[in-house]
Formats: sequence, structure tokens, C-alpha cells
Amino acid sequence: MQIIKQICTSTKEQVEMMEKLQEHELGAFLHEHLKDNNRYLIVLDDVWSPSDWSCLAKRSSNDPDCLGSVFPDGGKGNRILLTTRYKEVASHADVRSTPHEMRLLSKQKSWDLFCRKAFLDIDAESYLPDLKELGEKMVDKCNGLQLAIVLLGGLLSKNMSHIEWKKVHDNMSAYLAKEGSQTGVMTVLNLSYIDLPSYLKPCFLHLSLFPEDYVISTRKLLLLWNAEGFVLEQDRQSMKDTAKIYLNELINRNLIQVVRTSVNARVMECRVHDFIRELAIEKAKEHNFIGTNIVVDPHLFPSTSSSLFSSKSHRQSIFSDFKRYASIEHYSTPYLRSLFFFNLGGIFRTSQLDFIAKCFKVLRVLDLEGLGIEKVPSIIGELIHLRYLGLRHTGLKMLPLSIGNLRNLQTLDINNLKRVPDVIWKITNMRYLYIEEQEEDDPLKIDTVQNLQILSGITFNQWIRNNSSKLTCLEKLKIEGRCELVEGVELSNSIAKLHSSLKSLYLKASNESSIPSLTMSSCPHLCKLDIKGRMQKLTETFQFPQNLSQLTLEACRLDCDPMPILENLPKLLTLRLRAGSYLGKEMHVSANGFPRLKILQLLGLSGLVMLNIEKGTMPWLMQLHFHITIKIFGLNELLNLVEVKFPFFSFGVMVMFYKIKVSFWGLTRIAGAEGGMHICRQKA
Repeated sequence: MQIIKQICTSTKEQVEMMEKLQEHELGAFLHEHLKDNNRYLIVLDDVWSPSDWSCLAKRSSNDPDCLGSVFPDGGKGNRILLTTRYKEVASHADVRSTPHEMRLLSKQKSWDLFCRKAFLDIDAESYLPDLKELGEKMVDKCNGLQLAIVLLGGLLSKNMSHIEWKKVHDNMSAYLAKEGSQTGVMTVLNLSYIDLPSYLKPCFLHLSLFPEDYVISTRKLLLLWNAEGFVLEQDRQSMKDTAKIYLNELINRNLIQVVRTSVNARVMECRVHDFIRELAIEKAKEHNFIGTNIVVDPHLFPSTSSSLFSSKSHRQSIFSDFKRYASIEHYSTPYLRSLFFFNLGGIFRTSQLDFIAKCFKVLRVLDLEGLGIEKVPSIIGELIHLRYLGLRHTGLKMLPLSIGNLRNLQTLDINNLKRVPDVIWKITNMRYLYIEEQEEDDPLKIDTVQNLQILSGITFNQWIRNNSSKLTCLEKLKIEGRCELVEGVELSNSIAKLHSSLKSLYLKASNESSIPSLTMSSCPHLCKLDIKGRMQKLTETFQFPQNLSQLTLEACRLDCDPMPILENLPKLLTLRLRAGSYLGKEMHVSANGFPRLKILQLLGLSGLVMLNIEKGTMPWLMQLHFHITIKIFGLNELLNLVEVKFPFFSFGVMVMFYKIKVSFWGLTRIAGAEGGMHICRQKA
């Protein structure tokens, strides 16, 4: 009805008549009105859900079962512009096109927009330099968010005094929340929080624990959500996969920003915009999700005898001054569930960590990543409720035997240990075990940990001494270290026993040993394979997993062209040949090779000078990454290629490549990429 009122000029009597019509009758009325006009452009702003769009885009005639579009096309160039904060809505509205995503503005564009709103038609340079300096600082805090910049500029345009600008600068969030009442930044963002389904709200609140502008590893984030109990178990889907769905939902709702993706577009790192983080902190405090003060500041809290946190808070993040935090009394927070430390320098003694186990008996999550630690106190074994223990990049070389008492531990994340104590077998609830870069190769029993889903960093010798058939849930396996004493048949058999669960395998041999030839065809679910290290010979096509979709080879030192074998893998989508994987000068891809390949990387192959592509090969290849020194013949046969990327270019080489290699493309964009060149085109 609101759309009809804005489009049609109606008398009072007509409006009263229309208010009596049913929904399908209103749809038919709007359809006929638009059909009778020459042409239209309709803007639907801030559509919230796919069902809202479906309701708007469908109408019923007199027959309730007859559905058609409310908005007739008629071949007159009619257009509908839909805005939404959710990618799902945009994709649902038009499945044939790619939604245009609004990007955060660059620093210069942010300043230009601010000047247009704050200084109106007057040149910003004509104002006092101190106003410009304050303005630049405030615009930087907006981090390219257009709504915040517009509201900020409008607010400051009302008063050009330094005093008023300084007041806004010192408390931007409060001013922007009030500015425009219903359209204030925090008010608008709060609507996104209210619209979150119940299962996503704790995941969103959890983001409040990370420091401002902190780049978050998504691997770690998903593990934390699992340990916190935020992820609901679903039939036929692991909690890890469910957590990925949660993450993507928050990304599609524009509450999380993607920082880095893998070659397969998997999100590797993310961050939270400052204003969204402030909203998360505000809501987290309301629900006692976190403490009232998440940064220990000795200037704000001079007393060391009282707690800095609410007794009801369940989670704490410490960003500075660990020694001060360790020295205060913590008896007012006995029900603390999660404790995080960030950006803390220095090396800390074992005794300085004792308070954690003494004061926080029901702790579930303890993240000490990056905290310099001489040794973990044995008292940590008393934290029997602990589910997540993060010790990566701490400099630790040994773990106490009492770690075996943590029977509820689900995730242990540590690297560069001298040796792993042989007590992991006691922790039968362990699901995710990261123990990369062990210095010694002592025996390690893990085959009793039957819930294990990810095992990363076990050595070859440790692995073959375990009965892998008991690890029926293992999906991701990384084996590393010396392997000269490991027979290929023995290693193949141990991997084959994981046939019902294994999806990802990474083999990394130390410099002085070689990875034996393997048979992995009995693992039907194995779709990702990474091999780093010298190979005695490349596995034959029939020995590869037949459902393999991603393959990475590095430092394999192969003498023979690997393409005749690899091009026959029927389901391979991504192939990455990295430094030292092949030592030859030429590669040849024959006709009908790589029937499904979409991404090909040839990087660090210092000896390779030529790649010959026959007609009919790689029909679905979309991305090609290679060094510019490689001569490629048959590039114009790759009809679906939309992206070429190569590092270490000179302008002259770029021009040559443009004129000779990609002139057939209908090139639309050449852009500089970090360390190289990135060329793209629009597909027809």
C-alpha cells in the first residue's frame, strides 16, 4: 500500500477504496498502473529478508493460484533498484546477476565525502588547520563507513568551533548514536543486531573480546565458538562445518569484514569495523557476556586490591599490563569461563600464571597465544572444565604431564615444542590437536582419542606407530618431519584406514628425507592433498583419490613433467605447483586434459620457461597465476579465463603481455596487485 501511495496520485476516495482491497488485488492494481505508464525506476530501500522481496515481487490475479510479477517489464527499460544489508536478499532477488557490494571508502574518498558534508561548498583549506586535523582524525575512526562519515559531517557542519569539534572527537560514538535519532549510526547498526537469529547472537557478542582493528584468524575463531558452546550440533554435519555457516552468515549480514581469502575463496582472516565492535561491546555488557572493563589501565584503576570486573562477567580480555592483572584479587569473578590475553610483550615466570588455576576453577577457554612463557605450571591440570587451550607462539618447549588431566579439553593449539608429553591419549574428548614443528620425535600415543577430527603436526614415525583404524572421525591430517625410515606401503595402509572420514591430507617432509610413493585411491572422501618435500616419484593417476579437488605440490623436485599424470584427475578444481615442485623447463597439457580445473598456479618454478596448452584443454579454467618469464602457447584456447595474475613485473613486460597475450580478451581492467600484476575481464 505504501508503494502505491508513493507511485500513484490518488484522491481521498480512491485511497479509502484501496485500503479495503486484499493483498493480491493491490498487487494487480499496481501491476496495471505500471504497465500503463511508459517507463519506471523504483527504488526499494533496506529490504530485510527474501520473504519481503517475494511478497513485493509477486501478485495474484483473481485466481489466487496464479502468480506473476507485480513489476511488469514490457521491454521499455524498466528498472528496480533494491538495497539491502544482507547478501542473501540481493542474491534471492536476481539469481542471474552478481549483487553490487558497497565497499568501504578509501582514506582520500572518505575525506572528500566528509568535506562535502561538513564544509558544504566552502573549501576545507580555508578553515583553521586545527579543525582539519581534528576532522582527519575523526574520519579515520569511521574506517570508510559512509553512513558514519555522512552523519559526522552533517553534525559538525552545524558548529565550526574548535571546542565543539573537540567534544565530538572525544566521544564520537555517543554523538553519532544520537545524531539523526532513528538514523544514527548505532541505532541503524542495532537493528542488524535485533534481526540476528538467536544462534548467531552469542557469536556476534564474542567479537567484542578482540582488540580494535585486530585481524582474527577464522580457524581460531571457529574453534573458540565450538569451545564456548555456541555451535549447535546438527545431524550429518560436524560442528566445525556448522561454525563455518555461522561465520558466513555474519559476513553476508555485513557484521564481519573479510581480510584475506584462500585461492578457493575460503575466508582465512577477518576483522570487525570499529562501530560494530562498539555495538558488540555494548550488547555484551548488557548480557554480562564480558566484563565492564576489557583493558587494564593503571591510570584508570590505581588500586591493585580490588577487582576490575563485574562479578557476573563470564569472559575477560586483557590487552595490556599482564603483571598488574596477575597481581590483583580475582575472587569476585569465580565463574569466569573464558580468559584471553592480547598484545602483551615480555617473558613471564611460571609462578605468575598460578593465579589462573587458583582463581578460575570453571574456566572453559584459556588463550595465552603470543604471551612469552617460560613454563606452564603443573597446576593447570586442575582446570578440569577447560575445553580450549591456546599456547601458540608462546616460546614454550615443554608441557607438564598434568595436561593429561584435562579430560574435557577439545582443542590444544601449540607449536615449536621440544617434545609433546605422551599423555594425550588420556584426553579422550580431544577434537582438534595442533602440535606443529616438534623438535624431537618421541613416541606419541593418540589412537585412543577417537573423537579427534583434526590432527596437525604429528611426525611420520609417531603416526605409523598408532592404529589409525581407531580414528574414525579424523577429517584433517597433517604429518611432518623425517620420513626416510617409513615405507610407502606402510604409510599408504595407515592412511587407507581413514577411508570413511579423511577429507584433507598434508604431508611435509624435512629437507633431508623423501616422501615415498603413496596409494590413496581407497579414500573416497579425500578432496584436498598438500605435499611438501622431495618425492621419490609422482603418484600415478589411478593411485590418487578419485574425488580429489585441490592439489598442492611444493619442493617435490620432480624431474619429469607432472602434467600427463595430473591432467587425468577427473574432479580436480585447483592445482598449485609451487617453488621447487618441478625442476624441468617445459610443461605440456594435452587436449581434453583437466576437464574441471578452474584455478592453476605455477609459482616459484625457476627452471620452467614454457607451458604448451593444446586446444580443448582446461575448458573451465578461470584463474591463471604464473611468473611472467614463462612463455605460454595456446592461452587463447582458454575461453573461460577471467583472471590472470603474475608477480614481479616491469612496465615494459606488462605492455608486451597486454599487446601479445591478452588482446583477444576484451580486457576491462588492469590493476596493480601486491608484489605483482592482476588482470581481469568481465565474462560476456
